[in-house]
Amino acid sequence: MTSLGPDDYADRVLGGWLGRIAGNMLGKPVERGDLWTRERIDGYLRRAGALPLTDYLPEPADESDALALRPEWRSCVRGRIHGSCRDDDVDYAILGLHLLETHGFGFGTEQVGELWLQRLPYLQTFTAERAAYRNLVNGLKPPLTATYDNPFQEWIGALIRADVFGWTCPDAPHRAAALARRDAVLSHSGNGVYGAMWAAALISAAFTAPTVRQAIDTALTVVPASCRLARTVRRVVSLYETRMSWEDTLTTVAAETAGLGWIHTVPNAAVLTAGLLYGEGDFTRTIALTVRGGLDTDSNGATAGSVAGVLTGAPAVPAQWRDPLEDTVRSAVLGFDGARISDLAARTVRLAGTGAESALATLPG
Repeated sequence: MTSLGPDDYADRVLGGWLGRIAGNMLGKPVERGDLWTRERIDGYLRRAGALPLTDYLPEPADESDALALRPEWRSCVRGRIHGSCRDDDVDYAILGLHLLETHGFGFGTEQVGELWLQRLPYLQTFTAERAAYRNLVNGLKPPLTATYDNPFQEWIGALIRADVFGWTCPDAPHRAAALARRDAVLSHSGNGVYGAMWAAALISAAFTAPTVRQAIDTALTVVPASCRLARTVRRVVSLYETRMSWEDTLTTVAAETAGLGWIHTVPNAAVLTAGLLYGEGDFTRTIALTVRGGLDTDSNGATAGSVAGVLTGAPAVPAQWRDPLEDTVRSAVLGFDGARISDLAARTVRLAGTGAESALATLPG
């Protein structure tokens, strides 16, 4: 599957898990893009004396900031973190792992839906996932579960479910994208599906790409070049290449994607791409810039952390991000609350090393 040595691969998978959870925790208190704009996030950080951002968000400096944060902030800011908070961005990574353990790499979209109904509480689903869940309960089958009475088909939900397919397909971006597509069509269409394929391929490519730019370029090969997601990612890359500042790049692309909303896949892919490029391979800078970019902060921080963690490996994830997690994850997925992050990573490695190669060889791409 890849020229990576087994120890290096295991370190990178653990880095991906740690990065996803840390990035999610960093962005969770300010997860509301219509309220927590880039300007407001940076204002919060300035008032708390936390710019440049090099750690989890600080406690709010005043009561108005405290009231504006998500209520979970009390267990997500620096000094208060003892294991991860529960969040759907992590739940879906766990559920994806369970999917592959249960059904293997030949799983079908209907089996994804069955596991949702068995393992995931309805009230812990949102937007497109909740619409698909409701459609499943009402007896609909994929792909109708994604398209019937679902105005959220191109939102970011499928993208946040893609990591495990990248982690288990190192240096095989087309195979990772094929798996992510099979999962995504349960609840999404169009750019919603392309976002999942792109994210899975990005993470897969990060295992062996010499630079994050090359991983981004590789990931673009798995989606139609003419789709809006691909055009927007290329636009961010082109602005980065002109040496435009991170702030001006995001301002430019925000104007070009205005009207899509703060949870749509396309503007969030722009924020994520900018964070990865301007982060230049540094774990802390990457997740900090991505979360400061606003929109769906916890989802973008999680995916940026996953990519950066795979690029650097777990030993390079700084202690201020890793240690407060206490190797423990909270989860709404039945049977997984309190799981050890190290155990989830080890199970991911076992999947890729026991039967994954022959199963993946049957996939297109």
